[in-house]
Amino acid sequence: MSGAGLPTASPAGVWLLAGVVRPSVPALLFGLRLWASICLALYVAFWLQLDNPSWAATTAATMCQPQLGASLRKGWSRMVGTLVGAVAIVLLTACFPQGRGPFLVGLALWGAASALAATLLRTFPAYAAALAGYTAVIVASDTLGATGGPDGQVFMLAIYRVSEICLGIVSAGVVLAGTDLGGARRRLATSLAALAVEVTGRFVGMLALAGPGLPETRPVRRELLRRVIALDPVIDQAIGESATLRDRSPVLQSAADGLFAALVGWRAVANHLRRLPGDQARAEAAAVLRNVPAEFRPTPEQGGPTARGADDPRWTEDAVRLRRVCMAAARRLVATPAGTPSPRLLLDHTAKLLAGVSRTLDGLALLADDPAGPPDSRRRAARLRVPDWLPALVNAGRAFVVIGAMELFWILSAWPSGALAITWTAIPVILMAPRADQAYASAVDFAVGAGLAALVAAIILFVVLPGLVTFVAFSIVLGLVLVPAGALMTQPWRAAVFASMVGRFPPLLGPANEMSYDTVAFYNSALAIIVGSGVAALSFRLLPPLSPAFRTRRLLALTLRDLRRLARGPVRWTPEDWEGRVFARLTVLPAQAEPVQRAQLLAALSAGNEIIRLRRIGPRLGLGPGLDAALDALARGDSGAATARLARLDHLLASRPVATPGTPVALRARGSMLALSEVLTQHASYFDAEAPG
Repeated sequence: MSGAGLPTASPAGVWLLAGVVRPSVPALLFGLRLWASICLALYVAFWLQLDNPSWAATTAATMCQPQLGASLRKGWSRMVGTLVGAVAIVLLTACFPQGRGPFLVGLALWGAASALAATLLRTFPAYAAALAGYTAVIVASDTLGATGGPDGQVFMLAIYRVSEICLGIVSAGVVLAGTDLGGARRRLATSLAALAVEVTGRFVGMLALAGPGLPETRPVRRELLRRVIALDPVIDQAIGESATLRDRSPVLQSAADGLFAALVGWRAVANHLRRLPGDQARAEAAAVLRNVPAEFRPTPEQGGPTARGADDPRWTEDAVRLRRVCMAAARRLVATPAGTPSPRLLLDHTAKLLAGVSRTLDGLALLADDPAGPPDSRRRAARLRVPDWLPALVNAGRAFVVIGAMELFWILSAWPSGALAITWTAIPVILMAPRADQAYASAVDFAVGAGLAALVAAIILFVVLPGLVTFVAFSIVLGLVLVPAGALMTQPWRAAVFASMVGRFPPLLGPANEMSYDTVAFYNSALAIIVGSGVAALSFRLLPPLSPAFRTRRLLALTLRDLRRLARGPVRWTPEDWEGRVFARLTVLPAQAEPVQRAQLLAALSAGNEIIRLRRIGPRLGLGPGLDAALDALARGDSGAATARLARLDHLLASRPVATPGTPVALRARGSMLALSEVLTQHASYFDAEAPG
């Protein structure tokens, strides 16, 4: 037969098919990795004849993330949290070996403490804190009797559960590390370089256009601020992929903080230029621009800052040299003489911007494995920053009430699977608590995923598995569920539902060397998991997290309170202490916050920096009483009086003879007073508002 009659694929059809298939390949590869991780964990658990292999499979399922760094970081966090939780439940049992009531109260308190810590911490350390809470509940559910009393087997049960969970972590880590090269380090370097390039490029562009046609840069700064805040999870993923980065993680946090500081310096310069007459703004901006290194100015061939982006290899390949150039320019700006406070303000805050960018270049040098990177990077200590205690306390109270209520329900109902229901109540109520206004939706997805897992597990357990006898066949059946579910986890549509389904599927299936097909036991377990997940979701509706608007108002009020403490003195905060405190609040500011509220936080940050600077140099100029009076007015919430007194101090310094010793310092103080006066005037309604005591 001639081949002329056979249908042929058109080039357009081939390209269309390729366009459909290509995006699904990474998702399917992740599904295969997930399946392989769970099968490896189960095989080793069967070989070692562990007590409950399903916990090894569950751990492997929950550890697998589409990004390698996130998976490895989550594995380390899970291991630490598991060990802490196991030790906690052993100690709790030792304290109340025969006391059912105190033991259950202590278990609820431990869950509350874990929810508190999970809210105060961020990213994967928060996950470790949550793990410590519900690992204790997992072990407790195995050791509790029918009426809720601990027995003497808790130590061995803790060892078994820790062994199973660590086996799941190692299995998933081996599969993922062996099949995924990871890319978080490269993504972080690209993001940092792009942000640094855009900040410097747009700032230089603003200086070049200073005058009557000065562009409005507030929308650009707000968008850049949002992108800097979004760096946190990428930093944690990069740390998860590299032990070197884990040892020097404070450098990466400092790199992000440097971008915050650069935006603060840019804000001060932009606001001051807008207040100047056109010709004066153009002349003073040109004087600053002459001191900005050529490396930070876009050439005509490169186009604007967005066009350059992170494609400029100097920012990743030559970060150490650029940092030296940046710091030399910052020192040159600080040392440049100025005749009046206005150019002094511009020079000093441009130097602040460049100093912030130099911290970002430190991070880029570390990511590039540059041997000439910062020598003191290992000695920088990470600090816990608590933006607001109230959300954490609310989450802790909810966890205590909900876990305690489930314990009481179990005792009163004598439900055989009540202990398991407590476990699956504690897991989402602790784990979802830090998600704030997204917690309820996440808990609902968790419950829906548990229901889907129960349905699929029932079909597999009672219809498919009885006819299978080999582990290979068993693995193939698992793959029919896990590969598509894992692929769907990577998609934006209901990803949390499928993640919950994958995590709940192994404990519902209950894989063991000798499978049990007890329908009553299965439905009791399935009901316990679904009821527990549903109660946790309901708890976020009945005891809701603080609303985004309320949290935003509190963060602004707490920052204002701290600023007034700083104004009253003596508070021995360094600029780094103050910036870290405000940066932490910027990071957790709800996405629903209005642009003006973000601007108010940045304004408070600028005001605090100027206060610290004036407190440091004021005594050298004999400004003690006058400065105290101006800052006391600010502390009382009277920004108008503070601005007037700062103006009198400025006049006093201006009236000094030019040859008076300390004149450069006096000019720097006048620049700080000018910057403080401008920010107080611009946001007077905020600085004069009520703040919590």
